Amino acid sequence: MEAFYRTHKYLVEHVNAPLRRYLNDEIDWSARLIGIKGTRGVGKTTFLLQYAKDNYGPSNRHCLYVNLNNFYFQGHTLVEFAGRFVEDGGQVLLIDQVFKMPDWSLQLRQCYDMYPSLQIVFTGSSVMRLKEENPEIGGIVKSYNLRGLSFREYIAVQTGEYFPSYSLNDIIENHELIVRQVLTRVSPSVHFKNYLHHGFYPFFLEKRNYSEMLLKTMSMMIEVDILVIKQIELKYLTRIKKLFYDLATNAGKAPNISKLALDVETSRATVMNYIKNLADARLINILHPVDEQYPKKPTKITLHNSNLLYAIYPINVEQQEVMETFAINSLWKDHKVSQPAHDKHYIIDGETKARIIDAKKITKTRLDANTVYFRYNSEVGAGSQIPIWLLGFLY
Repeated sequence: MEAFYRTHKYLVEHVNAPLRRYLNDEIDWSARLIGIKGTRGVGKTTFLLQYAKDNYGPSNRHCLYVNLNNFYFQGHTLVEFAGRFVEDGGQVLLIDQVFKMPDWSLQLRQCYDMYPSLQIVFTGSSVMRLKEENPEIGGIVKSYNLRGLSFREYIAVQTGEYFPSYSLNDIIENHELIVRQVLTRVSPSVHFKNYLHHGFYPFFLEKRNYSEMLLKTMSMMIEVDILVIKQIELKYLTRIKKLFYDLATNAGKAPNISKLALDVETSRATVMNYIKNLADARLINILHPVDEQYPKKPTKITLHNSNLLYAIYPINVEQQEVMETFAINSLWKDHKVSQPAHDKHYIIDGETKARIIDAKKITKTRLDANTVYFRYNSEVGAGSQIPIWLLGFLY
């Protein structure tokens, strides 16, 4: 155990989270079993270590961070480890990479039942369905999702200026007032382009090539988060990567499922399964008409966030596609975004019509009184026309 305490102390001493993440205030920290999901690169490990640092400090042995990548767990169970930790006076066990243990959900349940004084906070991949696919813990786990940095969080990291988040209704109804308040402290346009290119994943702060790191992260999402967790045979890896590339280079369009099936040499049903897996891994977003969902054919597929666009195909990134990708991803945290077939409008939560437009071309657009317009190439808005960057303040 001493080796784990030493590692914990070193990691907690050296963690340096750039800001307090929004999820801190959403989690019910009184729960005994908390699961934090998220795609690779969004900062789950840092989140756990910063929680330990803020609430216990590096030397407090009541809290312990452990990564299940450790070879120790090839010869010992999590239940056994948790028991020793509790005997030593442990109270909070922070478990990273929980899926690396084959029977992890069963062992978490045993820990929950055997050690009622122990709180467990664990991280997992975004492809995991903690409640639906793991009946052992489905009724007891509190599940949360950690997303990449919002534009609001990115501004805080870059400038030290902290702004509150706003609901979509606040933004629609009061955007002119909110924008005036923001503009007295920062100019969003100075930072927005950079955020769209490299601001979603916190590792942009590391002094390494961001695009290369992102490409490696994307590969790991497919090779581990999809193949390993979804138990897909390795021989199908090239098919999934080819499918993802085809979707990425045709992002923003209705997918031709039959053509995709021919390109990757598999069936339509398998293509749809792979598309769902890619969406679960937070590599793409799938849009359907209102009241429809998977396995129905999507009306549009976009990449999950704009950073992915620049990493995959930087020489052919269209501004309209970047802005639509940003808007959909920002809205997706708390809202359902739909799109009717052959329509430029989006439907938010089944009722609000919205459209993404270029402020420079708005005079050529016939405006609909019942539509909300999120416009780019403008820091300010008026009436039903809202500056698109403000969607980055939703969380």
